[in-house]
Amino acid sequence: MTPSKTLFCLCIAFVVGIFLESLINIPQIFLWGFLLCAGFSIATSFFTRKELAVIGFFLLFLVLGILRVQISEFNIASDKLSELNNAQSQITLTGQIVAEPDTRDTSQKLKLKAGDSLVLVTTVRYPEYQYLDTIEITGKLKTPPQFEDFNYKNYLMKDGIYSVMDYPKVELVSEKHDYTVPTFLYEKILFLKGKLMESITMNFSPPQDAILLGVVYGNDKTMPKDVKNQFNATGLSHITAVSGSNIVILIDIIMGFLLFLGLWRQQASYAAVGLIWLYILLIGLPVSGIRAAIMGSIVLLAGVLGRQNTSFRALVLAGAVMLLQNPLLLLYDISFQLSFLASLGIIYAKPLIDSFLHITKEFSLKPLAKFFLDVLSITFAAQIFALPIIVYNFGTLSVVSPVTNLLVVPVIPLLTILGFLVSIAGVFSNLLGFIFSLPCIFLLEYILKVLDIFSQPWAVKTITNVHWLWLVAYYIFLSIAIWYFNKKQKPRFLGY
Repeated sequence: MTPSKTLFCLCIAFVVGIFLESLINIPQIFLWGFLLCAGFSIATSFFTRKELAVIGFFLLFLVLGILRVQISEFNIASDKLSELNNAQSQITLTGQIVAEPDTRDTSQKLKLKAGDSLVLVTTVRYPEYQYLDTIEITGKLKTPPQFEDFNYKNYLMKDGIYSVMDYPKVELVSEKHDYTVPTFLYEKILFLKGKLMESITMNFSPPQDAILLGVVYGNDKTMPKDVKNQFNATGLSHITAVSGSNIVILIDIIMGFLLFLGLWRQQASYAAVGLIWLYILLIGLPVSGIRAAIMGSIVLLAGVLGRQNTSFRALVLAGAVMLLQNPLLLLYDISFQLSFLASLGIIYAKPLIDSFLHITKEFSLKPLAKFFLDVLSITFAAQIFALPIIVYNFGTLSVVSPVTNLLVVPVIPLLTILGFLVSIAGVFSNLLGFIFSLPCIFLLEYILKVLDIFSQPWAVKTITNVHWLWLVAYYIFLSIAIWYFNKKQKPRFLGY
């Protein structure tokens, strides 16, 4: 077995261990059994078959995955502050805001570090607080609630937050910040992001400004509820948030655009990776965006070699490294799941869709048609793999999503670029910001028109109580279908 295959198997074992321990609490006696079998296999491999060493290390990494989850569970159980959750009396905490404030229309959410614990504080919209401000809060700690259709507790738990405090008394203790190099740089990035977003709000009226803020900066917090419902109904909500599938699709669209401009594939791959990381930097380094950019970059760079297996192994390696840092992502972070599945779709389903559309043969002399068909195949490939997770978690299915994505997704790269130009130009000149906003207004009106036409009651089907076995069956069927069509297409690739 080659070193790359061995590393791939060990990563799979580690992920399987995390998955098993996340579902069931594996007794310690089984861990000792796995360790004994691993030690025996590795020891006997020196005298018999070398493959036994791979089996031994597979079991060892399986145990490491299990232990990684158990360490996280121990940290959760030993959090001292969460022991005060749901107490009748109020408590006073002093801490520092350690993330960009999440500002809404009438409120703001602050991620506060008090001692070694994190608390999510919801307070009124004004006065505004900034990253690294030190504040004092007085109120009642609560355990994050679990709603019927959304487990808010698990959603926050993956980020190390086990307590929330709603509308406490807040006092600003200090605006003086004690910097480290990363916090200083991050604060400057957030300051730049704030100035750029301000340019958009000054040059566009609602709801255009909210849509453009969502498309360019992944900030849809100020979007009116009726417009947000239209995006959900048409299956276009991914374009206004820094989601995993959105970033992966955007990377491949940039790739297609660069190829359309005449760059070689290797040049386009490196340029696309650089552009997407510049984008992630400018939107404030959101955690979900970083994870999606890592996976998308892995897919692109591995794709330079032109082999699906290489891309898949690199993707699994990236996923294993992220789970080593935070094993709770696997089951509790939908963005992680969507970015991984969208990447898989682009690796395995997109080449098949391309061959069915005959892109290479039929449109070799029509680059513009090839670009739009490439956008179509990227979108469909990502959605084929991500659709079950969306239905399972949100209980809705947009029947018009294929049509609306075909109509809207091709204009998103252009809208993103123009939105950045408006942001940058508006910082220096209101006139320049206005001039660059004119083509954006046309594209935004086009998107709004698509939303109005397709956001009908019949466009969304509600699917409730989806059992996880349906997900397993879907992905088994999808895997068999892709294997079958790959096998069927192979002679064509060989020129038979």
